[in-house]
Amino acid sequence: MIDVIKALLTVSALASGIRLATPYLYAAIGETYGQRSGVLNLGVEGVMLMGAFTSFWAVNRFTPEGATTYEPTALLIGVLVALAVGFVMGLATAFINVTLQAEQGISGIGIYLFGLGMSDLLFQRLFQGVETVNGFPKIYIPGLSDIPVVGELLFRQNLLVYIAFALVPITWFVMNKTTLGLKIRAVGQNPEAADTMGISVVKVRYFTVTLGSMLAAVAGASLSIAEHNVYFYNMTAGMGFIAVALVYFGSWRARGVMFGALLFSLVTAIQLRASTLGIGIPDEYLRMTPYLLTIIALVFASQRIDQPAALTKPFERGE
Repeated sequence: MIDVIKALLTVSALASGIRLATPYLYAAIGETYGQRSGVLNLGVEGVMLMGAFTSFWAVNRFTPEGATTYEPTALLIGVLVALAVGFVMGLATAFINVTLQAEQGISGIGIYLFGLGMSDLLFQRLFQGVETVNGFPKIYIPGLSDIPVVGELLFRQNLLVYIAFALVPITWFVMNKTTLGLKIRAVGQNPEAADTMGISVVKVRYFTVTLGSMLAAVAGASLSIAEHNVYFYNMTAGMGFIAVALVYFGSWRARGVMFGALLFSLVTAIQLRASTLGIGIPDEYLRMTPYLLTIIALVFASQRIDQPAALTKPFERGE
């Protein structure tokens, strides 16, 4: 038994788990901003798919033919295109949920289905088959990457991984130490009182939902041009919905979201490692493990949930 555990908990497997947390972090932190202002966006999955495809298309389009290594300009364009797509989809989501005051759960499913269908349609139209791109390479931090174990775990990752984890303290600072964070929290807790104080509830919610969609699009890009370096149908496989669950698990706090993302991704990495080792457990059960753990974690997290009071509740001035 001990030998099996040692075989599963290798440094490479744990480093892979940290890398796999990247899309969850981008999407969940972006969703945290939106939910703290009172808007639930269940369309995160669709935005991730659009971000994954459009960034992949852009890198493929702007990489010189015959290139054998990564092109920084093409990768930058890929991320910018994903951000632009996330911005547009975020505005659409905010218009539907904030201006039109649609039921947020139903509208989110609509955004998801749009992203799923449109990304697949564009892929079939623009690509003849499976193609790959030269994605983000690993960046070795001088000195730190040479530290035994820790160096390989934390300081031999690609740029998008470093940025994702940097968003955790940045989000904490914004939410707790800035006027913007105070406005977001006020709008999410009591929009009527915030409006009385002169805070524009509509502007704050438009900003947070749009920002969240932009980060969700980058989450998708981290899959197609950093993790897999390829695009395929429905490559997110439910990650967007898990990201929404991680916001609840993390109690709408960046640190909690990070721990949840790491928990899920590390279990996923161990599950993948177990599949390759052939330890005698059917693959169907192994693939189920991360999702089962998420459900169990949410059950325990529900005992300490203190969600924003105005979450999913539309606001109308004068009421």
